[in-house]
Amino acid sequence: MESSDRDANRALRARFDEVYGQYERLRSGLADLQGQLAAFRATESSDDGLVTATVGPRGQLIKLELDRRIYRDGDVNALAAKITTTVQRAADAASVGVQGLVGEYLPTGSGAADFLKDGDFGSLLRRSDAALREEAERRE
Repeated sequence: MESSDRDANRALRARFDEVYGQYERLRSGLADLQGQLAAFRATESSDDGLVTATVGPRGQLIKLELDRRIYRDGDVNALAAKITTTVQRAADAASVGVQGLVGEYLPTGSGAADFLKDGDFGSLLRRSDAALREEAERRE
């Protein structure tokens, strides 16, 4: 029993050291990451090049450019759809770009990294849930 307690303590200590190292890396690079995120922009154009949308790191529209040729077609519904599609493509590109930036600071497979990808709050607790299940099984 005493040996298994020591092994468990060693394993916990190793895990703590790993997590603490990741935290220190994240903390030391936080100012740099915040600057990169604040300056981040994603730009996408419609397939015909008539609509260009630029969004920020949260997918918020920053700039919308319409080519003069767009006024030749009077279909406002088609124009609205084209703008919406282009802005959504830019927002999707921003999501991927932000994941890439933040991914440099978060360990792969971490709940926070997974949450950025899938938006599922369950991702934030997935590792903790698994660790608790493993501990419960070990105690049984």
